[in-house]
Amino acid sequence: MSIKTFLLPDLGEGLTEAELVRWMVAAGDEVAVDQPIAEVETAKSLVEIPCPFAGTVATLHGEAGQMMLVDEPFISVNTGGSGASAPEAPAEGAQSYLEEELAGTQAPDADSDEGSGNVLIGYGTSSTERTGSRRRRPRKGTAPATGTSTGTQAVRVINPIVRKLARENGIAVETLTGSGENGLVLRADVERAISGAQTRPETVPATAPAPAATAAAPTAPTDEGHDDTRTGLSVASTTVLSGVRRTIANAMSTSRREIPEATVWVDVDVTKLLKLRSGLKADTGRAPSMLALISRFAVAGLARFPELNSRIDTEADGQLRHTVFDGVNLGFAAQTDRGLVVPNVRGAHKLNAEELSAEFARLATLAREGKAQVADLSGSTFTINNYGVFNVDGSAAIINYPEAAILGIGRVVERPWVHKGKIKARSICELTLSFDHRVCDGGTAAGFLRYVADAMTDPKAALAVL
Repeated sequence: MSIKTFLLPDLGEGLTEAELVRWMVAAGDEVAVDQPIAEVETAKSLVEIPCPFAGTVATLHGEAGQMMLVDEPFISVNTGGSGASAPEAPAEGAQSYLEEELAGTQAPDADSDEGSGNVLIGYGTSSTERTGSRRRRPRKGTAPATGTSTGTQAVRVINPIVRKLARENGIAVETLTGSGENGLVLRADVERAISGAQTRPETVPATAPAPAATAAAPTAPTDEGHDDTRTGLSVASTTVLSGVRRTIANAMSTSRREIPEATVWVDVDVTKLLKLRSGLKADTGRAPSMLALISRFAVAGLARFPELNSRIDTEADGQLRHTVFDGVNLGFAAQTDRGLVVPNVRGAHKLNAEELSAEFARLATLAREGKAQVADLSGSTFTINNYGVFNVDGSAAIINYPEAAILGIGRVVERPWVHKGKIKARSICELTLSFDHRVCDGGTAAGFLRYVADAMTDPKAALAVL
């Protein structure tokens, strides 16, 4: 028999661990190539792991609730073959996403022992070897091989995760020009096709963070009943932050630590906007959501005040680099059972209000079901937070690092308002803009907020010129 071991792949953005939620197979089960074998929870979302081999499950290297490390054994499969005492085949290397991206943007010297490095997430080439903890890759010019190929067609993509991503987004991999060696299609190629981007992604750092020591993360409260030494009170529970909660905590801390933010706000009369939406629904039977209409105005505002659609990067030499984007990836805060996540509509500047509304609904559903992909939850350039759904008026929201600003939308309430010289009951909403004071001064932030507020006050005039 021939045993092949699959190592847990980096599921995106250099993540070093994932919690094993459940196995979808058991030892002795027959599995096919690309068959989902387990569900894991990363710091981003719930992810189904497909199997790269066909055969019989030999060993499951973990239990539900255990933290699994990238590049550590995940599942072993008996792929058949002769010789009952044959040694276990070398484990398929779970090369990190960061390394994959480098493989698509950097080519080593011809004489380098490092080779091309064009190996996709979780899968090595046929000549991949493990000696201790060190991996050796084929020299440049060696064509990538895969255990998933049947030999009946040319291999354009060898990673089932990449194939699944393309399939779910309606992308035919045979139409893509792979940026890997010999035309190999990488995940970056699929994501560029999805987003419609025409430029290659920026080169990312050459090394990913080193994984921590293997340990099962506590998922149940601990230390109940003990007295807290600082307060003298009995401890009801103590829980280690993990997964999404830990990611949220780290992101918020980084934002507060790195970004000198300021906040401006304004009350807006949205009576006409509500009437416009009601009229559209009465005429056509459907209408964009309020969030989509306001987002359309915000995207138009960013075209006029591009400093807010940007980020500040700190260079290694201590210099600050201000990057302004041509186009908007619009993030929106979505509350889920697993915590607050920020899906983003890529290329939001190309969409009208109805299209934005549809994308918001689709991505919110994926996020709440834990099925959002890494690309859905990263890469935003500006974020909108509709905290009005929680029945509050305003909030000085924390900027979604490393973005430069976040627009908050409060609840809509009836208030006495001076309209055409008379006090009337009008529908009022508070807008709040938190912004990075390094990218602009208060005049720019106020100009953007005033533009969005004026568009909400007179939406027909605003939509006529968009």
